[in-house]
Amino acid sequence: MKNSPYETHEPYAGAGVPHDHDVHAAPTLPYGAHGSPYAGPYRRPPGHEPTQPVLPRQVGRGRGRGRRRRTRSTERPEANVRRLLPRALIVACLAGGTTAFVAEDKAIELDVDGRQRTLHTFADDVSELLAEEGVRVGPHDVVTPAPGTALTDGDEIAVHHGRPVRLTLDGHAHEVWTTARTVEGALSELGVRAEGAHLSASRSRPIGRAGLALDVRTERSVTVMADGRARTVRTNAATVREAVEEAGITLRGQDTTSVAPDSFPRDGQTVTVLRITGSREVHEEPIPFAVRRTADPSLFTGTEVVEQTGEPGVRRVTYALRTVNGVRQRPRRLESEVVREPRTRIVKVGTRAHPPSVRGADDLNWEALARCESGGRPDAVDPSGTYGGLYQFDTETWHKLGGRGCPQDASAEEQTHRAKKLYVHRGAGPWPHCGDRLHA
Repeated sequence: MKNSPYETHEPYAGAGVPHDHDVHAAPTLPYGAHGSPYAGPYRRPPGHEPTQPVLPRQVGRGRGRGRRRRTRSTERPEANVRRLLPRALIVACLAGGTTAFVAEDKAIELDVDGRQRTLHTFADDVSELLAEEGVRVGPHDVVTPAPGTALTDGDEIAVHHGRPVRLTLDGHAHEVWTTARTVEGALSELGVRAEGAHLSASRSRPIGRAGLALDVRTERSVTVMADGRARTVRTNAATVREAVEEAGITLRGQDTTSVAPDSFPRDGQTVTVLRITGSREVHEEPIPFAVRRTADPSLFTGTEVVEQTGEPGVRRVTYALRTVNGVRQRPRRLESEVVREPRTRIVKVGTRAHPPSVRGADDLNWEALARCESGGRPDAVDPSGTYGGLYQFDTETWHKLGGRGCPQDASAEEQTHRAKKLYVHRGAGPWPHCGDRLHA
C-alpha cells in the first residue's frame, strides 16, 4: 500500500529533538509549507522540502510502513513573489470595494406631509428612494425635486400628498385637490377670498388624506328695494330671503321678492320686495250648448224643425285677485266646477224635394199677401202665439196641409207651397183682411 506523504516510521522524526519533547511547543509552520488545510494531501515539489521539524502524523489503520521526511531546501526569491502577489491583489480589491461602498451611501432629508427624518440610502434617484421607503405618489401629489431626479448626498426631498375637497363656493359646487393640510392653507392655495366669508369648517381644521366637504360663502354687496327705499348691505347670506332680513325688511303674508327668495344672492344684485295683498272671487259662467243637425227626408228642402231646444250649462269659477305694490293684477283662474251640464239643441233638416207647382195658385201675388199678413217675415208669430209664419197659419191647419212642427220654423218656400194648397181648397177665405192682395 502506498504511504501518505505525511506518514513516518517513527513517532517523531525531528532532527536533534528528544522524544519526550512537548509537541505543542513546536514552531509554527510557514503559510504554504503544507498547503491549505482544506486543500487535501499536499505533494511538495522537488527542491521545496521543509527544513524545520513537522508534527508527527498518525499512521492509518493497517499501514505498517512509513516514509522518512525530507528536508526542504531554501526557497528561491521569485517563488516568494509569486506567493505574495495574490494576497496583495485581494487586499487591494477589498480596500477599493469599501471605498466605493462608502461613496454610494447618501444622507437624505425626507419630508412627507411635514414629517421630517434623515435617512441613508443607496438609491440613485428620487423615484427609487420613495419606492424603498414605501411612499406612494399619486397624480395629485407634489414631489420636490421631481421623481426621476438624480440624488446626491445632502439632498432634501419633500412630498405633499393631494387631498380632495368638495368645495361649494357661493352656491356653485366644485371638486378640487389641494396639498394644503389645513382649511386656511387650502383657501390660500385655491385663491379663495376668505375675509368676511362664511366657512362651514374652522380655518385651523386639518384636512386628512380622505379630504373634506367645505362650504364657503364670500361677502357680497346686495341692494334691497322695499317700500320706496333702497338699502345696500354687505352679506354672506345663503339665500335672498336672509339678505332681505339682514337689510331690516320683513316679509309678511303673501309678500315675496323679484327673484326667488331661496335663490343665492349675487354680488351687486338688486332685489325688489313685492308687497302683495290678495283675495278670491267666485263667478258663475254659462256653458254654451251644442247644436246637432239631422237629415229628415219627410221635410221639404230648406225646412228645419227644432226637435229639442238647447239649454246652456253653468260653470262656477274661482279667481285670485292680487294687488302688487298697489297695482291690481289680472285675475288668475284658480279652479272651476260644472254646476249644470248644457243640453244639446237637436234640429231636423228637410231633404224632400218640393213639387214643381200648384195648379190654379201659381199666378197669384203671394208676396203681397205675405207682406200684409206678417210683414214678409217667415218666423213671425202673432202676440197670442196662435198664428205664425208668412201667412199666419194656426198649428192645426198647418198639420192638415202636411206640415210638421210650427209653421214659423219652416222655410219660406214650404210656407208658400202650403199656402197655395190651402187656397186651392178654400180660396182667399183663410185671409179675410188680406186675401184681396192675391189679385192685386
